[in-house]
Amino acid sequence: MDIKNNILETIGNTPLVQLHKVVKDVPATVLMKVETFNPGHSIKDRMALKMLEDAEARGDLRPGGTIIECTSGNTGMGLALAGAVKGYRAIFTTNDKQSKEKIDLLKAIGAEVVVCPTNVTPEDERSYYSVAERLSKEIPNSYWFNQYDNLSNRQAHYESTGPEIWQQTEGKVTHMIVGVGTGGTISGTGRYLKEQNPDVKVWGIDTYGSVFKKYHETGEFDEKEIYPYITEGIGEDILPKNVDFDVIDHFEKVTDKDGALMARRLAKEEGILLGYSAGSAMAGLLQLKDKLTPEDIVVVVIHDHGSRYVGKIYNDDWMRERGFLETEMTVKEILGRKDNNEFLSVKTTDTVRVAFDMMKSKDISQLPVMDENESIVGSLTESNVLSFLLENPMQHSDKKVADIMGDPFPVVSLDLPFSQLNKFIDKKIEAVLVKTASGQMHIITQYDIIQAL
Repeated sequence: MDIKNNILETIGNTPLVQLHKVVKDVPATVLMKVETFNPGHSIKDRMALKMLEDAEARGDLRPGGTIIECTSGNTGMGLALAGAVKGYRAIFTTNDKQSKEKIDLLKAIGAEVVVCPTNVTPEDERSYYSVAERLSKEIPNSYWFNQYDNLSNRQAHYESTGPEIWQQTEGKVTHMIVGVGTGGTISGTGRYLKEQNPDVKVWGIDTYGSVFKKYHETGEFDEKEIYPYITEGIGEDILPKNVDFDVIDHFEKVTDKDGALMARRLAKEEGILLGYSAGSAMAGLLQLKDKLTPEDIVVVVIHDHGSRYVGKIYNDDWMRERGFLETEMTVKEILGRKDNNEFLSVKTTDTVRVAFDMMKSKDISQLPVMDENESIVGSLTESNVLSFLLENPMQHSDKKVADIMGDPFPVVSLDLPFSQLNKFIDKKIEAVLVKTASGQMHIITQYDIIQAL
């Protein structure tokens, strides 16, 4: 029987998948090393296990000890999985720009998480580097892995990721592109590939607000390059020892917006749900497409799964708040933001008193009117009901809705853009109706629109 002894034995040997739609303008064969197939859904599983096993071999971590690491989430996940299997306590420090999903996932594996401020220098005692180092000194039999300077990180990729890519492409790979954070992936994988073929180009993806690109090109560590950015997992305000700048041929910077939008494209067009840095890597490749030829075979190495970012780049509200989402809100999205989607209506044969009581009890201002065949034939608004009651105080008990109703509310499509609603809703028409694919009717009022905004 083909059985793994534990989940750690499933790390590595991830598939290489060809991309088509998002790279239709790239004059090369583009392959993606889909590292989400690792058990922690991240490439960091590789180096986490390597760092842990090397620490055990050196005696830096003994049975019953404590794993300590500063992490943006993915290395922590790999170490948490290994700690769960091997019986270690795990404490991780992270910064407050990381997604809530990453923090929740670390806790789900049994780890303790300390959230530190992002906008402080690495030397600040509050930074997630400094807090991890302090905890490692305070807790007996603990080990701070320090993935930035721990060279087991890049060695893991030299021993596994590089050989896999070489074998899977039958040695035909011409370019490797990947986001650079700790530097382990690009340095270890790049060194192996260049040892097999010195002509292989290694391109690193950087982000605006990071020091890598300028340092690589000028040798100057320019603090003016450092400022806050949103992209997770790549870019640094330090120079990790794992970054081997001699292996890297070129750095390409990608904006926060372009990385986020490309990640969403990969999901919708290629069916691959990936993290923020994967979007950055692909956006960087498109920026560099003029450097490629039809004979080239490009391998894009991605870091993690999109499930870590459902509250961020895959959330329309989050994207709009940052000006990243250029598409308009639709009627469907307004409908999705309503607190209550119960569809209420009255019959033409109901009395005005019934309609008034429903409006009052349900705290609503508009009601569609339906006939005996369940067809929409009219509408009632709070104003015309109230006008009738004030003008006819003695007749409301038996007067029928059909006698005072107005024209039916317009019916609009689910995909109608927000900016087009003004063609339907005005001072006289206070609501629209929408029918879902299942045939269910809903009403959208002026109040609903205000709430959605």
